[in-house]
Amino acid sequence: MSNPDKDRFFNPISNFRGEFSPQNLAFNANLQEFTNRISIICALETGGKISSNEAYQQIKDLWIKLDASRQNLLGDD
Repeated sequence: MSNPDKDRFFNPISNFRGEFSPQNLAFNANLQEFTNRISIICALETGGKISSNEAYQQIKDLWIKLDASRQNLLGDD
């Protein structure tokens, strides 16, 4: 069962500001998810729950996905 307050706490979403298009809105959501996940990975590494190499690999994988999202949604601007 999901707790909306807990979800909002761990995955805060900011309002979109900028030139509106469905692509910009989707990329903004992907970027916010990326930053939230990076924050969690860094906290896990700092707390000794995952190794530095594991944190690096997870961040690298997330970056590749974010870059693919940017290319698919926004092109090569």
